[in-house]
This record gives sequence, C-alpha cells and structure tokens, in this order.
Amino acid sequence: MMNVEDFDFHLPEDLIAQTPLKERTASRLLVVDRETGGLEDRKFSDILGYFEPGDCLVLNDTKVLPARLLGTKEETGATIEVLLLTDKGGDEWETLVKPAKRVKPGTVVTFGDGLLKAECTGVGDHGGRTFKFSYEGIFYEVLDRLGEMPLPPYIHEKLDDRDRYQTVFAKERGSAAAPTAGLHFTEELLAEIREKGVEIVFITLHVGLGTFRPVSVDTIENHEMHSEYYSVSEEAAATIRKTKEAGGRVIAVGTTSTRTLETIASEHGGEVVAAGGWTSIFIFPGYEYKAIDGLITNFHLPKSTLIMLVSAFSSREIILNAYRHAVDGRYRFFSFGDAMFLKPPKKGRSK
Repeated sequence: MMNVEDFDFHLPEDLIAQTPLKERTASRLLVVDRETGGLEDRKFSDILGYFEPGDCLVLNDTKVLPARLLGTKEETGATIEVLLLTDKGGDEWETLVKPAKRVKPGTVVTFGDGLLKAECTGVGDHGGRTFKFSYEGIFYEVLDRLGEMPLPPYIHEKLDDRDRYQTVFAKERGSAAAPTAGLHFTEELLAEIREKGVEIVFITLHVGLGTFRPVSVDTIENHEMHSEYYSVSEEAAATIRKTKEAGGRVIAVGTTSTRTLETIASEHGGEVVAAGGWTSIFIFPGYEYKAIDGLITNFHLPKSTLIMLVSAFSSREIILNAYRHAVDGRYRFFSFGDAMFLKPPKKGRSK
C-alpha cells in the first residue's frame, strides 16, 4: 500500500504561475532521463532536438468551454457560481456549484438577465449538481457570451486573452480545463516537428471533474477517479501502431493523452486501437506502461493523482528529485508554468 503523503513536496506559493508567458515556447523545459534520473535545464523550443524521424507525437485536441457561469438564485438573488463539467445530453449538465449548500433539487439559477436558466435536477458529492438548462437559440453561442474560462482555483489573476488557456490545435469542445502540456506548442513548432519526420496525431479526452477533485484518502489504492470521455480515431490508432511496428517511439503530450492511450492499450492486449468511451483509469507506481515511450508534462500539485502518474512512468524517487531541482531552480508550476520531458530511450534500446 502506498500513502498519499509519499507524493508530497515543498512548493513555495510564489512559484505557482499566475499568467501565461507572452510566447508559448518561451517556457523552460526540465529534461529527465526516466531511467537514470539525469537532469538537463533547457527551454521548451529545445524539445525539437529530442525527436527522431519515425517518432509519433500524440496531442489532445479537446477544446475548453467557457464553462464558468456566474448567476443568481431566482428565489433569493444570492450569487451562485456554476462550473459546467459533463454534457449528459438533452440540455442536462453535470456541474460543480459554489456555494453548493444553497442549491437543492428544484433551485433555479438565472444567468445574463434571463438569457440562460438552469434548474437543479440532482445532487452529487463534493459540490456536484446536475442542472437542466433552458435558453433561446444555440447553447454554445449563449455560453460564449456569458461564460468565462474555468481557470484552476490556484490562479488568482484575470486572464486577458482567453485563447491563452486553449491549445493552438484545440478542436473538439467539451473540457472543463485545458490539457496544459499542450499550451507550449505553436503552429510553427509543430511544423518544424513534422519536417523532422515525426508523425503528429490528435486524440481527444475531455478534462472533467477529476481535475478538480483532491485525493481525500490516505492510501492511494483507495482513491476513485472520476470518469472522463475519450475518443481515438482509426487513423490516429493506425499511425501509433505503425510507429510501434517500425521501432519508432510514441511520445505523449500531457497526462490526458497518456491516460487515453493507456486505457485503450490496457483493454486491448497492449495495442492502441480506435475506441471511444469513458475512462476512470488511475495510474500510480506499480502500473506497467503499455503504449507510450516518452512524456511531455507540466509540473503538478503535491499529492495529486498526476504526480503519481508521472512517478509511475519513472520512479517516485527520480520524480521527487526532479521536482526538488525545479523548486530550487525556480521553475514555474502548474497550468501556466514550465514543462518537464521524460525522454524515451534512443531507438534500438528497449524501454
């Protein structure tokens, strides 16, 4: 059994990045040899030098919804914040609500002078509520007018440009948070990566409630992940399989891409096939990776499921040592922060 406290580390609050850098590729990059623990301090644009022809880079093309809505409770006029999480169909959404104690089944919340209304139809745990929405016109157009980007709770600065909490390749709308490792890429960098002979494929995982839910148990084996929707096309799966068969390396961008590929590989004998559905995979040390050879990721919260996932790809000791190095070197942390690259072995060497 592993304890949540085993994944704690000291993080000064002033290292939590509050705003994105002007240039996406200007972030720093800590390159980690996941076998030896060797560290290199780089800038993100240097990532190009670590790719080899025949590699495959996997990106999550989910698009963040302006999912944070501020409304008023119809009966009392109290301010209610609603964060859209999962579209359940038929204008019904799973949400997070603050203050949740004011919202019970039957409560009606109004947004934008009545442009949008929501009636609570169900109560979940941790502030979860289900709402049925009513409006005139097209829901996503109304949401674009009224909603704000749902920045994580540790970001207190206002975001001037909402596109900076969106990857340049975002396409499939449905996320409550950005797949933040993808924020470092520009169209120019992606073009350079392609020119190097690297295949780029896009898959989808809509980031949901699990991102906002802390690990509230002592032993990590008892933690339950929230389900998130994913989709991998036949074309993307075929490219990944071809890369593997030719001896190329699959490099995942972000924990969301990782969880998607590992979900499918775990269910199909180690092979990535076209698939879609809901995953609640929880990856922590002891898990054997089946699909990916390298991982580009941001720096994660202490004691989070994401630092556990990254530790499983290397070792807890190597990752915590890398995090100590990042803290000492004043790397920027979390969503708008710097990146880490757990580099794969050179071709011809086994994982």
